[in-house]
Amino acid sequence: MWAPHARDVALRLYDTRGDALRDVPLEPLDRGEFAIDVPGVRAGADYALVLDGGDALPDPASRWQPRGVHGPSRVVDPAAFRWTDAAWQGLARPADYVIYELHVGTFTDAGTFDAAIAHLAELRALGVTAIEIMPVAEFPGDRNWGYDGVHLYAPSRAYGGPDALRRLVDAAHAHGIAVVLDVVYNHVGPEGNYLERFGPYFTDRYQTPWGRAVNYDGPGADGVRRHVIENACYWVEEFHVDALRLDAIHGIYDFGARHVLAELTDGVHALAESLGRRVHLIAESDLSDPRVVRPTSEHGLGFDAQWADDLHHAVHVALTGESAGYYADFARYGSSHADNAETVETTIDECRGRAVAALIAALRAPFVYDGRYAPSRDRVFGASAEGIPRERFVVCSQNHDQIGNRAHGDRLATLVGLAQQKLAAAIVLLSGYVPMLFMGEEYGETRPFQYFVSHSDADLVHAVREGRRREFAEFAWSGEVPDPVDEATFRRSTLDRSVRRRAPHAQLQALYRDLLAIRAREPALRPDGARVRVDGDADRGWVRVTFGDACCAVFNLGAEPRVVPLPEIRGAWRGILSTDDVAYGGAGATCVREGPRGDAVRLAPFTAELFAHDDA
Repeated sequence: MWAPHARDVALRLYDTRGDALRDVPLEPLDRGEFAIDVPGVRAGADYALVLDGGDALPDPASRWQPRGVHGPSRVVDPAAFRWTDAAWQGLARPADYVIYELHVGTFTDAGTFDAAIAHLAELRALGVTAIEIMPVAEFPGDRNWGYDGVHLYAPSRAYGGPDALRRLVDAAHAHGIAVVLDVVYNHVGPEGNYLERFGPYFTDRYQTPWGRAVNYDGPGADGVRRHVIENACYWVEEFHVDALRLDAIHGIYDFGARHVLAELTDGVHALAESLGRRVHLIAESDLSDPRVVRPTSEHGLGFDAQWADDLHHAVHVALTGESAGYYADFARYGSSHADNAETVETTIDECRGRAVAALIAALRAPFVYDGRYAPSRDRVFGASAEGIPRERFVVCSQNHDQIGNRAHGDRLATLVGLAQQKLAAAIVLLSGYVPMLFMGEEYGETRPFQYFVSHSDADLVHAVREGRRREFAEFAWSGEVPDPVDEATFRRSTLDRSVRRRAPHAQLQALYRDLLAIRAREPALRPDGARVRVDGDADRGWVRVTFGDACCAVFNLGAEPRVVPLPEIRGAWRGILSTDDVAYGGAGATCVREGPRGDAVRLAPFTAELFAHDDA
C-alpha cells in the first residue's frame, strides 16, 4: 500500500454477508508504503483499507469492485484463469491494424464482455483486425462512457468484472483479432475518487477540462507515476491486451526531465519483449506534435501511433458544411490572421471547398495545421510530421468523441445521405493511414451515441447537465440536450443490428467488407505499402490518391459530376471498385472514361472509384 498521507493503515476483512470480521494493522515501510501478509485469505474475499481510524475505503489498486466504486474491494487470483491464446503474439506492427472502436455497454443489448464475444466472428469477416474497447475501469453506477473511471485496475462490474474481460480477450485472439484497451491517465472521475486521502495524486498547478490534474511532476509524484505505469503493464500482463490507447495525453502535464509518458512507453515495450509479444501504444493528442510518435531515444514520447483527427474534420466539413467550433479551422482553411480579425463571412459552398483543400493536405500529411495559423485557436499551431511513416497515424470518419460530443449524438448516417457515407468510408479506408471504424458505422447505424452517466450525487448530476449545455453553446446546435442521467439516453444509444439486413444498410456493409478485402490483399494500400501521392482540385471538389504505380483512388466530394484525370502510367488503369455500383446502392454509372485515351474518368456526385494498374 502506498499511503503517504496516512500515519496508520489497517486492512478490514469482511465475511460473505458483507459484515466486518476484523481489522489487521499494516506495517509501515519507507516513503509512505505499508505492507502485511495475512494467511488464509483467498480469492473472493472482500476487504477495505482504514486510514488513521477513519472510514473503510476501497483499495486504490483494487482488481475488482463488485459493489461499485464506494464498496469494498475483492481479492482476485490473476493466475486462476485458463488462457487458450499461448500461440498468439499480437499484430506485428501498426500497419496491420484495422480498428473497430466499441463501447461495451451499448455494443449489445446485454451490454457485457461476454455478450460481445458473439459478434467477433462477424467483425473478423468484415475485415476488422483489432477491437478498441472504450475504458472499462470501474465507474460510478451502471452506465458511463468510461472516462469517469476511479479504480484503474478494476474492470467494471457492470460489464462482468475481470474474468469476463479475460474471456473476451481470449476469444478475440482465437478469432485473430487484437484487443486495444482505452485507458485514462489525464484525470480521475469525481464520484468514488478517494485517492487524495491516500497520497498526493493531484495538483492545482495545472488545469484540465475534466477535473483536477494528476500530479506527475510535483512533490510525491514518484508514487503517482508508479501507480499509472504499473497499471499500463497490468493490462498487458494480466489481461493479455495487445495495445493501449491513452486518452487525451495533452492533459497529462509533466515538466520533469523525463516525461511520465516516455517512461510508460519504455516500460510497456520492455514488458512486451520479455513476454515474447508485440504490444503497441496509441495516443490521443490534440497537439499536432510529431514528438508523440518519435522514439524516446530521439527525445520523443515513444508511442507507436496516434489519432490524427484532422482527416475526420476535413471530411466532415466537406460533406456536411458545418463550420462552428473547431470545424472553423477546416471551413476556413487557408485564412489568415487578418481574415480572422475581420470575421470574414463565407458561404456553405466556400466552406466545403476549403474543407476539400484541407482534406488534400490531410491525405498528404496527417497534420493539416503543421505550423500554420489556426482560426479557432487564433494562433499558429502544430508542427510538420514529414518523414514519419503513415502507419503511425490512425484516422476515421466517426468515433465516440465526434458523435457523442454532439448535442444529440448524431451519427453521420443521420446527417448525410448514403452516397456521402460511402464516400467517407472510401476516403478513410483508402487514405494510406491506419483506419478506425466506430461501432455500427459499417452498416449506417442511425441510433445516436449520446453521453450518459449514472452518478448518485445530485450536485454532481446538476453540474454534468449544466456543463453539457455550456459545451454546446459555441456550436449553436438546436433542441434540448438529452439528459445524461436518464436511462433512456443510454438505451437510445444501443446498436440496432436488425437494420443490417435491409437496404440501404446491407449495401453499405457490403461496401465496407469489399473495401477492406481489397485493402487486405493489395500491399500498396497499406500504411507500410508503396509511396502515396495526393493531388486534387479543391475548387472543383475532387481528390486523387496514387499508391506508387499499383493503385489509384479518386474521390468526387461535390454535388455535380466531375471529370478527374488519371495518372500517366505504362499500361492502363482498370477499375476495380466504385461506390456508385448497384451492389452498394448506387446508380451503376461506373468507369465512364473521358479523353482520347481514356485517361480520365467521369465521377458521379459524391462518388469514389478505385483503379488498379493493368500491365497487359
